[in-house]
Amino acid sequence: MREHPRHEGHADEPLPDTWTGRATNRAQWLLAAAGAACIALGIVLAVEFSWSSGFAALLMSVVGCVTAGLLILFGTLAFVHVAVRVEGDCLEVRCGHMGLPRRRILLAHVVDADFAPRVTPRQWGGWGYRWRPEMGTAVVVRRGEALVLKLGDGRIFTVTVDDAESAVRFIRSRLQLAPRSNAAGI
Repeated sequence: MREHPRHEGHADEPLPDTWTGRATNRAQWLLAAAGAACIALGIVLAVEFSWSSGFAALLMSVVGCVTAGLLILFGTLAFVHVAVRVEGDCLEVRCGHMGLPRRRILLAHVVDADFAPRVTPRQWGGWGYRWRPEMGTAVVVRRGEALVLKLGDGRIFTVTVDDAESAVRFIRSRLQLAPRSNAAGI
């Protein structure tokens, strides 16, 4: 699903004021279903089984199932999709349906923007909001192309998003940087 403008017209046409993009991972819904199943199991244990046989063990089972289910459910739903918006003087990244976690980066803090043609969750240690000392911070919701920002303080921020090349062009035009002919990879 691509919700971003492409600028393929003449050089004298003005660039749009906003660039938006998304990336989605439908496989995360399976993990969310597993979390819902854990919650349902906890509820069934609480309602169906006799509390007289072993109160402490049954209570720990119910609390454990419900807690694990909630962690799995909300942990996966937070990274089912990511939305990136470049507007005005900032880039904003919102994850999941509630928009949390959220990251806002002022374009004044961006030194360079690059395109990474292939980023995988394996490189970052899984899906989600990730940090690796040698690679920086990333929001990874699926494998594929990504936008890589080099910030003024030396940090690197990566986000997987559809049509990351147009995001790089858009950000570079905002930063008044010369376009590059080759793509950088991670």
